[in-house]
Amino acid sequence: MADEKKPETEEAAATDAAPKAEAAAPAEEKSTTVTDLSQLGEAMAAADAPTPAPAATPVTPVIDPSTPVQPQIDAQGRSYATGKRKDAVARVWIKPGKGEVTVNKRSIDTYFARPVLRMVINQPFVAAARDKQYDVICTVKGGGLSGQAGAVRHGISKALSLFEPALRETLKKGGFLTRDARVVERKKYGKAKARRSFQFSKR
Repeated sequence: MADEKKPETEEAAATDAAPKAEAAAPAEEKSTTVTDLSQLGEAMAAADAPTPAPAATPVTPVIDPSTPVQPQIDAQGRSYATGKRKDAVARVWIKPGKGEVTVNKRSIDTYFARPVLRMVINQPFVAAARDKQYDVICTVKGGGLSGQAGAVRHGISKALSLFEPALRETLKKGGFLTRDARVVERKKYGKAKARRSFQFSKR
């Protein structure tokens, strides 16, 4: 019985060894491909070949702050800017002239009848020592007359700084280039206005 079991175990061992040998055969083929001298020379040549340089990233130019800023003037010799105040928005064009100001196709004396509003509009020119040297054409909408005058002043200041960049420091120091962020406070529920309460009645 022992002799009969030995051949069976030998046959089983032989059948188990056959797939292992077949599995090892491809590994031997792979190893021969690496050890082949001709392919080894090709691999060495490929390794010695120079690798392509990575694509150069675009470099943003550095602007020298000491370089003078160029004026922004259109083909008609004008500078344009947008001014805002409260709910008013003004589009302003300025060009060298005699100091004429046109607002919504009307003269400034007709549109802004109050002298205080005309004084507000003329403040940037007085601060920059450019009074009666520029003509102003502007369109303004939204808000009331006070807000519109502030919007025109803001637009004139910005346009003047674009026409003559050297005046920017003077206008900035006077606060003419800063957009005034003060607006009407919203109404709250349970209140007559933003802060105003309804009249109290004890009974």
